[in-house]
Amino acid sequence: MNYLKQSKLLLWTLWVLAMVLIIYIATKISFVFQPVLVLFSTLFIPVISAGFLFYLLNPLIKVMQKLKIKRSYAIILVMFLFLSGAILFIIKTFPILMGQLSDLIENSPAILSDIEVQTKHIASFAIFDNVDLEGTLNRLNLSLDAFSKTILSSFTTSISSIIAGVANLTIVLITVPIVLFYMFHDGEKLQLAATRLFPDKYQKHVFELLHQTNLIITAYISGKGLASIVVAILIYFGFLLIGLPYTLLLAIVNGFTNLIPFIGPFIGAVPAFIVALTISPTAALLVTLIVLVVQQLDVNLLTPKFVGRSLAIHPLTIIFILLVAGKMLGIVGIIFGVPAFAVIKTIVVYIKNTQTTAENH
Repeated sequence: MNYLKQSKLLLWTLWVLAMVLIIYIATKISFVFQPVLVLFSTLFIPVISAGFLFYLLNPLIKVMQKLKIKRSYAIILVMFLFLSGAILFIIKTFPILMGQLSDLIENSPAILSDIEVQTKHIASFAIFDNVDLEGTLNRLNLSLDAFSKTILSSFTTSISSIIAGVANLTIVLITVPIVLFYMFHDGEKLQLAATRLFPDKYQKHVFELLHQTNLIITAYISGKGLASIVVAILIYFGFLLIGLPYTLLLAIVNGFTNLIPFIGPFIGAVPAFIVALTISPTAALLVTLIVLVVQQLDVNLLTPKFVGRSLAIHPLTIIFILLVAGKMLGIVGIIFGVPAFAVIKTIVVYIKNTQTTAENH
């Protein structure tokens, strides 16, 4: 036992193995673990959505506080602006968005056919004389037909799933503002409450660590969120200028995928490029040019300005994080993998620095 106490590495390894064993056994006992999974899945989307909005809007409340506005009044004002904007979006913009999405799905066979025509036109260029594109296009045509049929069937069947999805969305729209309000109201108290859960000798370190992680999350979410909103607006006017259809839908897709570092802009550009290709190769080239210009503006100006260098993570590390987090948690992991890694890195660095300081003294 004394050897275990002296060997910290072995002690922590045994603790980790014990926790993994407990979790594994719990997963095998369905009646014990299933209620936990149901509770987690039910609260996950409202809490994550409210947390994202909290970190996105809380800096605005702090700015108001610096202008000598009481926090309670600032919270009320921000909540009023947020709810007004959300209601206005649902009334004015949401029907347009759903109309464009429905039209895009309905016209997907025609769009795929136009893509084939434009691709064959490009294949007639002299540079493709030695390439067997005809056979490739025929095979592609089969997969495109199957793809279009799959899309149409998935949106024209499973009415019960659609109704369930609408019901869940309604619940989220109702609960998120409530959770967000209490996060604004009691958010600062939560840090102190979490600190008191630890022994007295650790409370100072826990408070400092929570403060540092809170700054990182705030900088990333508020900065990246604001940069993505600007990107969506610029993309919208750029696509509008060249007369691209489904402009609002494609701009929102680009803004949303911009939250994903490095690969997000390329993912968001694909739908716009496909739609533009149905018009002409020139339109597809213009879409590519607009996306590249906006992304260069984001990389060199918007993100450094709004996010800063709070993450300090190597680009290759970010790519690995996206691959692993995407494999484990899908789109949620891709979006939140990088800030989660930044928080873990902050915790590890803080603990290491604290131990080094203690050993020096």
